[in-house]
Amino acid sequence: MARMSTSAPTRRALQTAAVGVGAVTGAAVGGGLAAAAWFARSVLTPDPRRPDDVHVLAVGPDTVTFGAAAETVVPGLYGLWLDGGEGHARVGEVVEQDAHAVVRRLVATDRGRLRPGGARWNQYWYWDSPRVSLGIAHHDVTVVGEDGPLPAWLVEPERSNGRWAVLVHGRGALREECLRAVPTLRRLGYTCLVLSYRNDIGAPSAPDGRYNLGLSEWRDLEAAMLYAVEHGARGLVLGGWSMGGAIILQTLHRSTVGDVVEAVLLDSPVVDWGDVISHHARLHHLPRVLEVAGTTMMGRRGARRLVGVHDPVDVAATNWVTRADELTHRMLLQVSVDDEFVPAGPALTLAAIRPDVVTLERWDTARHCKEWNLDPSRWEESVTDFLSRS
Repeated sequence: MARMSTSAPTRRALQTAAVGVGAVTGAAVGGGLAAAAWFARSVLTPDPRRPDDVHVLAVGPDTVTFGAAAETVVPGLYGLWLDGGEGHARVGEVVEQDAHAVVRRLVATDRGRLRPGGARWNQYWYWDSPRVSLGIAHHDVTVVGEDGPLPAWLVEPERSNGRWAVLVHGRGALREECLRAVPTLRRLGYTCLVLSYRNDIGAPSAPDGRYNLGLSEWRDLEAAMLYAVEHGARGLVLGGWSMGGAIILQTLHRSTVGDVVEAVLLDSPVVDWGDVISHHARLHHLPRVLEVAGTTMMGRRGARRLVGVHDPVDVAATNWVTRADELTHRMLLQVSVDDEFVPAGPALTLAAIRPDVVTLERWDTARHCKEWNLDPSRWEESVTDFLSRS
């Protein structure tokens, strides 16, 4: 990584912060420490940009041809955002492919116009509210979080079992990510509460405008759990994707109403943020010393200004492999061994050392948070079997 130039006042601030960060950052003072601070901020800062990431080459009556890419060649069901998110289409199985292009079945154009050009892959499959995407009536409700009102969708089953499922999306994702689980949970009798949390579009920002890797977001989930209990829930299932899993794990440990939780569903969960950060540091060719410096800065009060956080972020507190003996709730982990964003290693290790509480559904080919997309029937059967044993 190229050295980053800094002004004299900034260099003095960086050097002062280095003392607080500790000897491990000694080699990173100056431009190197600025790079470490940049890396730390990139981990914690929400990014509202949603750029196109796939290219549509041709559109036929019932097929779409894409440029071959890591996303477009994977089997399964996927969505496609069009015109900057104003339009949406859905595609299914691969019909034909070669080294340069892949032809997929066109399932539907939900809104807007599908045409050649840029588009954005949508792993959620669904694209709007439960009423629009699923054809299921829902209520727009508000959960009162500590930073303000949190919009949520409430979906009731036809025959209630008296229990609720509270669903939590991942980092930088939308509530729509959770909708893949709603039909199955609703069929099983669960009232579904699909939550937004701090820094989401339409929700309040955190005081620092940063993600806290679950270390503050858990309080928004607790507020949703309290909402469910106050509205008659006799028990809860928590379901989360990616960072949503990290939020749930913190909630189970910290919440005063954790004993109401009967089971946990986690897809591609972040079980150890330290491992995820190391993975992305390698992808960005960040020297190990700067990765360690950046991670350490997140947790040091003296470096808060450089990282831009209100409270220190203790990455070690997000490692549930080392904290495995603190887990007491039954959980289903659906994990793909080829996850490109959250490496599967920590989740697989957790499942191996805590088989008494963890049920593992091991996938391949699905990549990150696409287990349902790859094989909806298998995903739904796994969840149904797991919850039937509650």
